[in-house]
Amino acid sequence: MLRASVTAAEWCVGCLLPSLPYDGRVSTPGNPFEGIFGELAKLFANQGPVNLQVARQIAQGLAMEGGPEANIEPLERMGYEELARAADLQVSTATGLSTSIAGGVLEIRPVGRGDYAGRTLDAYRPLLEGLAESFARMGQQGEDASDDAGEHDPTAQLLGGVTDMIGPVLLGLQAGSLVGHQARRALGQYDLPIPRPPSDRILIVPAGVNAFASDWSLDRAEVRMWVCLHQITHHAVLGRPHVRERLTELLRQYVSGFQPDPSALEDKLSGIDPTNPTSFNEILGNPGELLGVMQTPAQRQLLTRIEALVVAVEGYVDHVMSTTGANLVRSAPALVEAMRRRRADAGEGGRLVEQLFGLELGPAQYERGTTFVRGILERAGDQGLARLWRSERELPTPAEVDAPGLWLERIDIPD
Repeated sequence: MLRASVTAAEWCVGCLLPSLPYDGRVSTPGNPFEGIFGELAKLFANQGPVNLQVARQIAQGLAMEGGPEANIEPLERMGYEELARAADLQVSTATGLSTSIAGGVLEIRPVGRGDYAGRTLDAYRPLLEGLAESFARMGQQGEDASDDAGEHDPTAQLLGGVTDMIGPVLLGLQAGSLVGHQARRALGQYDLPIPRPPSDRILIVPAGVNAFASDWSLDRAEVRMWVCLHQITHHAVLGRPHVRERLTELLRQYVSGFQPDPSALEDKLSGIDPTNPTSFNEILGNPGELLGVMQTPAQRQLLTRIEALVVAVEGYVDHVMSTTGANLVRSAPALVEAMRRRRADAGEGGRLVEQLFGLELGPAQYERGTTFVRGILERAGDQGLARLWRSERELPTPAEVDAPGLWLERIDIPD
């Protein structure tokens, strides 16, 4: 057990030293590590619940696969600006919703994968800090164990002291790895239906869009239009203040409710050799395992509420895409099928983010949303569907998603 404690400290130094800047100072002969540990102290000091500096380095490094990132071509940027105007008009007409959620003019902002990763980390920060609350409880468990077992128990010291010290760094590694993997295949900021801070700017990743078009032998211009429509429709719905606030709060409650497994941290750290860089691949290659989080009964109850709201959003977006997309994109049937298959293979980053944030979306969930929207249309037409996002009171409950007639009956009952 003592070896596990030593390995944790060694791991912390070995992992972070490659990223620490050299400040030009020369250490004294009597203390050759003065400069190194001085930089480590700076990194650990005032780092907050999640070390975003570490997260950003990991996320952008993975997103760009360790290489430089080319600037977006001016012609490509201008092309997206033109598509955005056309897509914005179509979505506004089809939904009756404002696509401007911050009082400005909607803008499509093409970005590189590295830039996308950095901006996504900033957007996910409240959820990551909620996850840190779960991790902090593991440190508290370690402190309690230390009090019970005595100050010379190396296991208690590992769980208490080391977790407090490197917890934010571990979370930074995890967050950076998750977002970095996600950025490598992202098309835009609403690939996952996670609300972002109010803004009239939507991020699009041209490298991901172009790769998707190439992989499926689709016309690049039509894929760009489809992605713009898809992202703007999500923006119009998730930008509604009551929708954004409800979903954000549900997600934050979920990520704050994990029950961490202290032994998982100990086991993971004890297997890392700081002298062997390849040993770190286990953490970065399996970013969902290190925390050893366990789902609680309260979280399972939250999942039903999260899923009900998210599948309603996705069913609605798919309906809008089936009407507006078919009018603007000739290859709409092929695109729909390609997108369906892409959803089924969310990729490593996408799956892990879904699991940690409570957004486990598979074919059954998307079909549930489609059936809900179809049921509303069959009973009340477009006028009934238009009421879906009108107010917080009219958001569907889990039971109503499976019985749209109940939802229509409830919203017609006066307050």
